Amino acid sequence: MTRKIPMLQALNCFEAAARHQSYTHAAHELSLTQSAVSRQIASLESFLGVQLFQRTRHGVLLTAAGAAYARQIAARLDGLERDTLDTMARQGGGGTLQLASVPTFATRWLMPRLASFATEQPDIVVHIDAYTKPFMFADTEYDAALYAGTPEQLARWPGTRATLLMHEEIVPVASPRLLAARSQWQPQDLLELTLLQQSTRPGAWRQWYDAMQVDGALARYGARYELFSMLAMAAVQGQGVVLLPRMLVEAELARGELRIVCERPLRGQRAYYLITPEAAHEKLALQQFRRWLQGEAAA
Repeated sequence: MTRKIPMLQALNCFEAAARHQSYTHAAHELSLTQSAVSRQIASLESFLGVQLFQRTRHGVLLTAAGAAYARQIAARLDGLERDTLDTMARQGGGGTLQLASVPTFATRWLMPRLASFATEQPDIVVHIDAYTKPFMFADTEYDAALYAGTPEQLARWPGTRATLLMHEEIVPVASPRLLAARSQWQPQDLLELTLLQQSTRPGAWRQWYDAMQVDGALARYGARYELFSMLAMAAVQGQGVVLLPRMLVEAELARGELRIVCERPLRGQRAYYLITPEAAHEKLALQQFRRWLQGEAAA
């Protein structure tokens, strides 16, 4: 059966004109004449039976239908270009993976290790986008997601399979300069220092002190930062003590920029997972990436 798909040239012209809100700018970008762009879009409107642009004295404006179609077409043209470049780069061999990942995990844990995967599987290209919330795989181009959450949150993500990578172990860390006053610190001693807060986990210090069986009523005061990376940098600069997942500050601990204040970790319900669609068949590149990822997490 013949597919109901417009000509690619018409879609390219429409996407460029929609992005610029101008036939002239689209023609310049595509090295075409303005009349050629206009003919392609008129042909597309005739094919769809839908008006995509309103013509005005000052140029063109997208209709509501045109704006919705432009969003859909832009994403699909981007995906088509990405797939084409991947095939050209690998001459048809290997494979590609599109990953969505919570950003701090990707930059602080995955990226320092990814070179070993490239050595092990040189024909597989891994693309990574930042994504923090669950999504429907059917609506995206992603093959998998790296996600931090609780079992309850995973249960609310339908149509997926979760592979546990590692549990989150939270430890208090600070700059060695800040800790020079004492050789050993106990949980109650930390109340003498500035306890930096994560705005998305306002109760973290209180939970840690509860686990240590110490009154932490005063542990809620201190500057608040949203991202782990912000907290890590603030701690390196000596601004205070922070609670961070140990695995996300491995580099700073190894370089001596941070020190674990007291070895009293807090292990909560949050863990890191590889999330994949619940499908009958899985491409080989993803199977190989999962095996490598599990090995790195175990190590």
